[in-house]
Amino acid sequence: MDGSIISIDELRKLYEKGSVRWTVHALERLQERGIKINDIKHAIMFGKIIEQYPMDYPYPSCLVFGIDVLGGPIHVVCGIGGGFMWIISAYRPDSDDWEPDFETRKVKK
Repeated sequence: MDGSIISIDELRKLYEKGSVRWTVHALERLQERGIKINDIKHAIMFGKIIEQYPMDYPYPSCLVFGIDVLGGPIHVVCGIGGGFMWIISAYRPDSDDWEPDFETRKVKK
């Protein structure tokens, strides 16, 4: 845990050079949610970071908002550590939890 802030450019560079590792959790979630590897790539390459988790363990992580290959919203949780980008999870954001832009969390009352 080093408290680093991740940039979208760092994520894109690691993805482009193939320095990507997939957690078992991520692969399980992708399969159960019908999310494809190309959806993750598209989100990383054309999306933006909407939340930072600099104190996550074992590496700092972030939440990327992007669009899947069919044009739907997708969130990707990923981190950087050990010279790799780690894909931790991905999901389709729920309108119950997110504002219409899918970038802003709704305030729970």
